Parts: sequence; C-alpha cells; structure tokens
Amino acid sequence: MLSWSILFLVVAVVAGLLGFGGIAGTAASIAQILFVLFIILFVVSLIFGRRRVV
Repeated sequence: MLSWSILFLVVAVVAGLLGFGGIAGTAASIAQILFVLFIILFVVSLIFGRRRVV
C-alpha cells in the first residue's frame, strides 16, 4: 500500500510539473488517503501483532 501511495505521489509531482493541475490534485489526494490508511493499518498491526496467546 505504501508503494501505491508513493506511485500516486510521483504521478502528482510529474503532472504538476507538466501543468495538469486537476490530475495532480487528484493524484495527490489519493496518495494522501492511501498513506493515512497505510499508517493506520501499520499501527493496528503493531498493536495486535505483539499479543501473545498463552
């Protein structure tokens, strides 16, 4: 998921440099949503992954 976020960030930067503002904004928004989702899932996996069943 982090790789998808980085991909959309790169697409947003390239589109912004080429002057495609709408595409750049959309790609940046998608990248931001995916990154936040990645962080949330990462924290949840850290919390629940450390539990040991006795």
